[in-house]
Amino acid sequence: MKNWLRWFRNRSGASAPRVAVTAHVPWYMRWVVMLCVGAAILGASWATYHFGSEFAGFRKSEIEGEMKRLNELTAKQGAELAAAHKLIAVSESQRKIESATYGDLAKQVKALSVENAALKDDLAFFQSLLPVPGKDDSVAINRFKLEPDAMPGEFRYRMLLVQGGQRPGDFHGSVQLIINAQQGAQKVVLTLPAEADAKSQQYQLNFKSFQRVEGTFRVDPGTVVKNIQVRVYQNGARTPKLTQSVNIS
Repeated sequence: MKNWLRWFRNRSGASAPRVAVTAHVPWYMRWVVMLCVGAAILGASWATYHFGSEFAGFRKSEIEGEMKRLNELTAKQGAELAAAHKLIAVSESQRKIESATYGDLAKQVKALSVENAALKDDLAFFQSLLPVPGKDDSVAINRFKLEPDAMPGEFRYRMLLVQGGQRPGDFHGSVQLIINAQQGAQKVVLTLPAEADAKSQQYQLNFKSFQRVEGTFRVDPGTVVKNIQVRVYQNGARTPKLTQSVNIS
């Protein structure tokens, strides 16, 4: 009995639990409110996306137009670049052809110049072989050349002796070379052939029209050859039949 009274006192007194009283809302009104809130959220989302797209400039039509313009510009520049490459290739090919043609022409001109010089030498040589009226068994030196040889201080000489005039018979004799050189402040004279080689076959002459004479001589390295005097002797004569000097340097 006491416990029951205590429970009743707790439920009805100041310590009794509080009770909230709310108004009753129909269920369809709740759905209407939820739909309105959802529509408002969707509208706000769409407005935010549209405003952001407008603000950032990402309109689809503008993007497509810009892409189309860039593609057309790229294609145009590609065509211009291809045309430029083609023009460069044609120009380079033409330049190579012109260069090759110029090189061939230069070689032909050089070859013709050498051939012309050789023909002139041959013409002069054959003219020297023709009989000259009023001159008998005249001897001349043609094509004298002096070149450095393989060894330092060594030189090789070449000459062509020609008998012109009426040429009544073969020419018999010998040739002698007097070489004048400079070694520092000292003058050097070299005679070929040396006395011991006076009868060397290399210096003997025996020809009717022409005879080639060639040989080598050697001086000390550093010696400068200034002049060579060629003397042609006929057999039995003590004085030269022909004396000719050739300046070297």
